[in-house]
Amino acid sequence: MSDNRKKVDAILKDFTLSNDVLLKVSSLLLQEFNNGLGANTHQTATVKMFPTFVRDVPNGTENGKFLALDLGGTNFRVLCIDLDGEQFNMMNEIYEIPQSIMLGSGEQLFDHIAECLSHYLETLGLTHRTLPLGFTFSFPCIQKGLTSAILVGWTKGFNCAGVQGEDVVQLLREAVKRRRSVDIDVVAIVNDTTGTLMSCAHKNKDCRLGLIVGTGTNACYMERLENVETWTGDQNAPEQVIINTEWGAFGDNRCLDFLRTVFDEQIDECSLNKGKQLFEKMISGMYMGEIVRRIVVKLADSGLIFKGKLSEKFSTPYAFKTKYVSNIESDPKQKTNETMVVLQKMEISEASQEDCEIMKAVCTCVSTRAAHLVSAAVATVLNKMKRSHTTVGVDGSVYRFHPHFRELMEKKIDELTDPSYKFELMLSEDGSGRGAALVAAVAVRSK
Repeated sequence: MSDNRKKVDAILKDFTLSNDVLLKVSSLLLQEFNNGLGANTHQTATVKMFPTFVRDVPNGTENGKFLALDLGGTNFRVLCIDLDGEQFNMMNEIYEIPQSIMLGSGEQLFDHIAECLSHYLETLGLTHRTLPLGFTFSFPCIQKGLTSAILVGWTKGFNCAGVQGEDVVQLLREAVKRRRSVDIDVVAIVNDTTGTLMSCAHKNKDCRLGLIVGTGTNACYMERLENVETWTGDQNAPEQVIINTEWGAFGDNRCLDFLRTVFDEQIDECSLNKGKQLFEKMISGMYMGEIVRRIVVKLADSGLIFKGKLSEKFSTPYAFKTKYVSNIESDPKQKTNETMVVLQKMEISEASQEDCEIMKAVCTCVSTRAAHLVSAAVATVLNKMKRSHTTVGVDGSVYRFHPHFRELMEKKIDELTDPSYKFELMLSEDGSGRGAALVAAVAVRSK
């Protein structure tokens, strides 16, 4: 190994987490879970463990026509789903949310959603019917019931004024009313993790954990009601409820500082929500490419890559996209085709074989750490639920498109989970959309 590579490896070594460290992460997270569920500790807990009011998974008898709205990033979707037990037929339309609306007023945001919803129903010729609608809203909320959710704070680059502390279902209803051209019946609001869990449970009866590893990261799981001290709903059967962990905020009380690197600190320092979502910032697609970029800048400054010369593009925050990490890591050993394509996009015209290998090493370090941290968190839930077999429904661009994420997770969860609790990972087919409609369907069935 060249001296150069040894120096590179020294800079990257903090990204490699041993099982001892991951078990420590897991035990800290369990403590945070219990704080979030506890009546006396919930208020100050960083991991909020919000009850979702979703008490049951689909049982196969649901049927009818349902709408779903899915808002969780820069695009949102409107879906129409025909359910007949386990069979379903689904159509959807994707609409963009311009940056100006993401940073504008809440009224503008919900008017935009209502306008797109109205346009969609017109194209389907459904404006004359009032259909039950499930609303996926993938931001931290306190739920007051199945149709009431108060926004705690924006994430993922949104910052619409006048929404924090408000009931988003109410804001949607008011925007729809202002249009007068459509009528909807919001019967459930869920976040994308719950949608993922429900969507996978529709196909696989063992699914009790929903996980997102995409722009952000979060998870939900089915918890016994007796463990949920913050529960305010009725106590009747089923004696369980899906808990939205909001684990992206794990570490916001500085309990993970022992494993955060100087690069994590820089990312947080320059973010819209400084000091918040620290666990998410080490894992999710919103930040992964930027962590890689910052490491490369450091390596170039030390003369360890590209002969110390960086392009303007490489010096631009967030110019190195997370999908580039997946591209580079899909190069087979000794091959650099994909890496060269990415480097051209980053305006690096000359790169040696060693430069390409270093790029790959950096990407692998960052994505493997992300996979291992998520695995420690999933293992925490599996060990807490103590089920003999659990299907974990997973969605999100990082999990879906990264070439090794799934196998890294399977191996690591297996190492960190009690061997008597078996699990399988199941890629969600469109969880956040179909799942919201399924929650609506279960709600209509339960009535």
